[in-house]
Amino acid sequence: MAGAVELEVAGRTVRVSHPDKTYYPERGFTKLDVAQYYLAVVDGVLRGLRDRPTTMQRFPDGVAGEFFYQKRAPKGLPEWLPTARITFPSGRFADEMCPTEPAAVLWAANLGCLTFHPWPVRRGDTEHPDELRIDLDPQPGTDFVDAARVAHELRALLAEHGLRGWPKTSGGRGAHVYVPIRPHWTFTEVRRAAIALARALERRMPGLVTSAWWKEERGAKVFVDYNQMARDRTIASAYSLRSRPRATVSTPLRWSELSEADPEDFDLRTVPPRFAELGDLHADMDGHAFGLESVLELADRQEKDGGLGDMPYPPDHPKMPGEPSRVQPSRARKSGTTGSGGPPEGAG
Repeated sequence: MAGAVELEVAGRTVRVSHPDKTYYPERGFTKLDVAQYYLAVVDGVLRGLRDRPTTMQRFPDGVAGEFFYQKRAPKGLPEWLPTARITFPSGRFADEMCPTEPAAVLWAANLGCLTFHPWPVRRGDTEHPDELRIDLDPQPGTDFVDAARVAHELRALLAEHGLRGWPKTSGGRGAHVYVPIRPHWTFTEVRRAAIALARALERRMPGLVTSAWWKEERGAKVFVDYNQMARDRTIASAYSLRSRPRATVSTPLRWSELSEADPEDFDLRTVPPRFAELGDLHADMDGHAFGLESVLELADRQEKDGGLGDMPYPPDHPKMPGEPSRVQPSRARKSGTTGSGGPPEGAG
């Protein structure tokens, strides 16, 4: 196995150990390929991570091996890489790394981090999200084409509320739309806004969109995963590699190309030249910060006129005031109960 390689980035030297270790066996991509990919798109990756508490999804032996999520900053964190303290739903806390310069991205890649999962907050205020993230998740029987259709309807819905969204592929079958917001609202309030948008989309596209948390109720539709705005829920950052065999990338898109895009076309090899040509298509997000007043008013109307209150949280969250039952519907029918019950089977 080859010795370590040193890469220069923005005035720092980052050591890449075991550079010829295979990370993507289907295509033969190595650890050095991963590091060089991140070096090519580092400005775009860093924009999405800058000052954000970031969880590393690490694959020390590549995508064919085991992986884990590194939430707490590891030992050996460089002194130039700051951290921020975040609080989990349980009340426990952790100090997570907060990248502020390009070398942080390569340092994490050397640890086998393929996918970066930043919180929607900045280290200066970890209690108030500054991004509303909408995750469009195609269920079995639907695909990215369906997610793109929903994303365009979401774009129109956002515009009606004075908001603008920036789309990207998830790196899989889904799509993400980000809305930069003022860091004024709590996680609970931003999640409520996501629920309101999900319900509005479901009403407009009932044959294609669902907001149902329980998989058994979703059908062949695109699920708007409102719980991605719950505390400690994160989405793969823009330009993050994914663990799929083809080394696909969660890639920012222009709205005009969304309908014709194929997520499989955006990977470790194709995204760097695209980035060199187009730059970071989300670069101007930081120049905007929208308000959620109109969407929260929509949530109020949905509750007042339709009796549509809160929806179930993920199973690791404590029971919240006003939250409906967490009993899986089919189980509730069998047992004849409607109480809060225990945690569901995989609901994500």
